[in-house]
Amino acid sequence: MPGQVWGLAAHDPSGPLYVASYRGRDLLGTMLTALDVSGQVLWQREFEGHPGPPRVSSDTGNVWIAHRTSGRDVVCEIDASGTLVQTIAPVHERSERLCAFAVLGQRVITAWLRVGRGRLALAGRAPRIALHNNDGGICWSTPTALDKISYPGVVEAGVDTGWEVRPKRSWAPTSIRAHRRTPIMVTGDRVAATFEDDPSGIAVTFFLDSRDGRLVAATPPGPTEHKAILGPGQFLVGSQGYGAFSTSHYDADGTIVRRWPTHTMPLVDSKGRICGPEFENVTPSRSHFVALEPDGTTREGPHLPGYYTSYPVLDREGTAVFWRDGQLLAVTPELQARELLASPDDRRKVMSRTVLLERGQVAFALDDELLLVSDTGLSTMDDGPWPCADGGLHGNPVLQAE
Repeated sequence: MPGQVWGLAAHDPSGPLYVASYRGRDLLGTMLTALDVSGQVLWQREFEGHPGPPRVSSDTGNVWIAHRTSGRDVVCEIDASGTLVQTIAPVHERSERLCAFAVLGQRVITAWLRVGRGRLALAGRAPRIALHNNDGGICWSTPTALDKISYPGVVEAGVDTGWEVRPKRSWAPTSIRAHRRTPIMVTGDRVAATFEDDPSGIAVTFFLDSRDGRLVAATPPGPTEHKAILGPGQFLVGSQGYGAFSTSHYDADGTIVRRWPTHTMPLVDSKGRICGPEFENVTPSRSHFVALEPDGTTREGPHLPGYYTSYPVLDREGTAVFWRDGQLLAVTPELQARELLASPDDRRKVMSRTVLLERGQVAFALDDELLLVSDTGLSTMDDGPWPCADGGLHGNPVLQAE
């Protein structure tokens, strides 16, 4: 690829595969590359602005990408031939910057932050979520509130504490950002949008009604990490760090109905079963591949050495596939692991999510290299709610209502 990869997606298991990367050494330029499943480049398009993950529409199969041009943020739709179909310029204030989006048919849902001195900062104005028509007009716009936050595991030491380490008192964020792991998810009539305090990583997920933008509920502040769509109006929110290590199931009212004593990169299959590799900021690794049972217990599978992990994908037989510690691993529903590919000296830390293409071909990126692995013995993709849309191929965190 021309530069470090920031995301990949496809409309169909037969391709094409869309890869968004840096434009060579230009860290403020985006290259969108379309490839067939053999790795042959079909076309490339350049855009100004830092790259983000491409989104593929389940309605048209076209790819969408956000970028900045002429001092404004826009979202572009491009068809399979590389032709620009339309450009949506969402209405926003001059000081706001687009930090995340998802595609809802011919509309886009967006997350905005006000820029202050080159940082994504509160600057007296809360971040907001908005739904836009294809002319950029606002259907609804809802501000969120990160006024005062606290978390028991966060500590401080300084003159005010006599240099003793004490629990940090509640504080008002001075710099915030969209959550680095899936900041927007949409399922049924619910939107989950997550923003975090930049220095601490303490985050809040806001649940909104997708029809009118009404704020339904919000999670308590905490060290939020991986999240997922569990079903219509249902979400998983994981917590990890500052002593936390858990996953909570939130219903459409924003109420916790189940909790598990683990934090994973979750996968949800077509029958609602949840599994995934544990994710913990601890070395040496004490993580395992686990199954999350309906009663709130867990079932432990193989130990997973290493740390950096590509987001996994499921096939229809319930086998999960992901890259970790120099290996492409497949873990069966019986929690048995097998190695599909090994490169033990590969210690690259930047990786894309994993996707499953036709005939069990696996695709993922390490830094600026796209890997296509065939003859895996895997079946077709599972059609469960997470990752969304054809086993996560579309890269669009939206579970369409049936």
